[in-house]
Amino acid sequence: MAFRDTKPEELNFLVKKALELEAIEAKIIPTYKVFVEKRVVLKCRGCIGYGKKLTCPPNVPTVDEFREILKEYRYALLVKFRSPAVADEEIAKAPYRTWLDPAGSEETREKAAKFWEEYFDYSKKILLSMLELEKTAFNEGFTFAVAFVNGSCRLCEKCNVEKGTCLHSNMARIPEHAVGINMKKTAAESEMPITFPIKGQPEPMSILLID
Repeated sequence: MAFRDTKPEELNFLVKKALELEAIEAKIIPTYKVFVEKRVVLKCRGCIGYGKKLTCPPNVPTVDEFREILKEYRYALLVKFRSPAVADEEIAKAPYRTWLDPAGSEETREKAAKFWEEYFDYSKKILLSMLELEKTAFNEGFTFAVAFVNGSCRLCEKCNVEKGTCLHSNMARIPEHAVGINMKKTAAESEMPITFPIKGQPEPMSILLID
């Protein structure tokens, strides 16, 4: 397959732009360091958004389909952010949606609700930053640049999945795990590790494919 003759250092303008958009770290990596695994999408099946969003499984490319797509890209930009949400040890290890657990204490539910509200609010900012990076790459001639996001789409209160038409198709992007990207392994192999369980402020990571 013929690729555009681009050197990694020629993409440093995207690293600079990511830092201007308040990313705490960004790095250009070859796409062979983007790890795609079928087991990743098993986590999606346990999510409350499974089948309810047009940007989530089973409404997105399968893992096998995405592997073929990834072969058409040579580089990716890994972008790490730092959320203003702060998780203490109790919330960090608690299951998602703890705020709805009737068996939990009121204090725990309130702390969990506050944490996830702040986390998801910030995820919208991450989406806008990734879209800006996608546009920046496009304007420099990388017309097939496409952003992925951390976490499921939250542009609409309820996705228009029943009618099969995205109301914000120019902005909605697929979560990286929804197509099988193992972000933990990808980040670790690129020396930008993600820490689990969360300690303090989460550091969500997104990826931009470039070509």
